[in-house]
Amino acid sequence: MTTQQIQLVQRSWEKVKPAMQQAGELFYFKLFKKAPQIRHLFKEDITEQAGKLGYMLNYVVSRLDKLETILEDVQRLAVNHNKYGAQPAHYAVVGECLLETLEEGLKPQWNEELKQAWAVAYGTLSNAMIEAQQNAMEKRA
Repeated sequence: MTTQQIQLVQRSWEKVKPAMQQAGELFYFKLFKKAPQIRHLFKEDITEQAGKLGYMLNYVVSRLDKLETILEDVQRLAVNHNKYGAQPAHYAVVGECLLETLEEGLKPQWNEELKQAWAVAYGTLSNAMIEAQQNAMEKRA
């Protein structure tokens, strides 16, 4: 990630933060609509999960400029996802829904540059998570 991309993500997140809970709920609405096959991985009431998503995004975004300080936490989170039945293939649809949610919440500021910055941030983190999940699965096998 470039410094410019990090700054774009962090500045735009400041605009989302006041509505983190609503953004999280919108995200899960989009996710379950786009990928109903994963709905069973979550509790019926996603209010708490939406809050956890907002908290984690806030944590990660605030430290994007110090990525090495959060990678271990992100990887540990990914390994925990194995327990819930999450699959590496799920990350693509999660990324799509995250970008759609951000676009909806950040209009009219949303543009191609901001979309690309968020896509790179998500790609960086999701790749680390996928690798951690796969490594954990291989160790069990």
